[in-house]
Formats: sequence, C-alpha cells, structure tokens
Amino acid sequence: CPLLQKHYRRGNMQNLQQDYRDQDVVWFSIVSSAPGKQGYYEPAEMNAMNEENGNAATAVLLDPEGTVGMAYGAKTTPQMYVIDPEGTLLYNGAIDDRPSSRVSDIEGAHNYLVQALTEAMAGEPVSQPTTQPYGCSVKYK
Repeated sequence: CPLLQKHYRRGNMQNLQQDYRDQDVVWFSIVSSAPGKQGYYEPAEMNAMNEENGNAATAVLLDPEGTVGMAYGAKTTPQMYVIDPEGTLLYNGAIDDRPSSRVSDIEGAHNYLVQALTEAMAGEPVSQPTTQPYGCSVKYK
C-alpha cells in the first residue's frame, strides 16, 4: 500500500520500531492479507522483504485467516494499535494526520502513535484514544 510504504521508504516506520523497542515496547507487525490477495506473501518472501526494508518490529505475524485483524477491527494498512501490558487497548487509529502517499508529508505531521505511546508510557491516559485510520483496505479472506 503506498500509504504504508511512504513510512518505510523514508525509514520512519523502522525508526519508530527501533526507538520504541529500545524502550521495551513489543512491536508486532500483523499482516492479515489472505492468500491470493494484495499484501499476502509466503513466509520466506515476507522475511526477505522485511530484511530488505530494515523492518525493526519485534515480530511479524502472518495472519492469512484474518483472525487477529478482525478481532481488533483492522480495516486499513497501516492501522496502529497501542495495547498496554495488561491487554487493554489504549489507542486505535492512524499513524499520523497526513493521509497521503507523499514521503514529504511525514515531516510536520502530527504523529498520533507517538503521542499515544508517550502518554501511555508516562502513566497518563491517552488523550486521543481513537483516530480515523487511513490506508489501503485490509484484504481479508
């Protein structure tokens, strides 16, 4: 999805992944695309793509049945979630406020994910727990 790729082409997603992993955040990338649909890759191909892109997620979960994606109501990619250690959903929505595929839009964007993680990690309530996610639709089975 071009709206997700803008964050990987610029290194934004990988930097966020690494920065928060360094702060003991467990970062899962979940791929809920069904076989034969856009976004689906066999495990070896997905591993190679992640290595090539410098993906720094803690783990990548392939969810071809859509079990996890549907459980959380994922509709787009990227759609970001912050879940605390007790399993409480603290944030659900867009990564930022610039729903475009232009890499130049990353600079100056308000990053909702960073806001939610910063607040949650400081023990504060997440001030904006939901935003409208944007991106390509998840291609469920």
